[in-house]
Amino acid sequence: MSNQQNPILSKAEDAADNILRHTKYILPHLGRLCLISTFIEDGIRMWMQWGEQRDYISSTWSCGQFLASIFVFINMVGQVGACVGVLMRKQVPVMCGLLFFIIGLQTIAYSILWDIKFLARNMALVGAVLLLLAESKSESRSLFAGVPQLERNTPKSYLQLSGRVLLVLMFMTLLHFTLNPMDVVQNVIGSTLMLLVCIGHKTKLSAMVLVFWLLLVNFYQNQFWRYATTRAMHDFLKYDFFQTLSVMSVIGGLLLMIEKGPGELSYDAYKKSM
Repeated sequence: MSNQQNPILSKAEDAADNILRHTKYILPHLGRLCLISTFIEDGIRMWMQWGEQRDYISSTWSCGQFLASIFVFINMVGQVGACVGVLMRKQVPVMCGLLFFIIGLQTIAYSILWDIKFLARNMALVGAVLLLLAESKSESRSLFAGVPQLERNTPKSYLQLSGRVLLVLMFMTLLHFTLNPMDVVQNVIGSTLMLLVCIGHKTKLSAMVLVFWLLLVNFYQNQFWRYATTRAMHDFLKYDFFQTLSVMSVIGGLLLMIEKGPGELSYDAYKKSM
């Protein structure tokens, strides 16, 4: 079998590697921040909407305002505290466990199990936390740098695979199921790149291109700065531009994959072993 590569693809991979070399100290921090951005936003929202959240839980579960307040407090402190721990690299597995607990608690409290869209969002958040957990395991293994280790089928590899698959769910919430030609083009290009990331083929290059593509689409579709602040379209587009925290989570996962790679359970790793 020929090992020759398409010269254009080879140059693109070289360019991606060059970018990675110059950003390798920034990508992990930026990736983590993007991955946990949804949790940060939700924790802040618990504080800003304390009364509304408390009243909703109290009326839905008939548990009284005291227990409802405890629920809001746990959500706020749990999410913000865990995010601070992740960013500071302190007890990351414990912080990830706390985020898993918050996701499960919200799934039950807000009856998310019966809402497919929100259930997919929560499953994608599970994928984001799995990627953080896999990265922390990767960091702990780096303490033994230089010592030969068999990486295939390790828990870290399964975590990376699960994170990649669940990341697809988050990406699916960004698709526009319309017959608009521009939306169709965006869906096809984005889905193709995400499929390559999911199976772990040309992962770093595919993930890097997808990051730029998602940012480009967001800036193209939500140009709120072109409208006066007094116009409704300004507020609408501004909300969409900054509301795309799901985009931030996808980008965060992609940035970690660019920096760490897809793991051993991937097509790229399979090709290397042949």
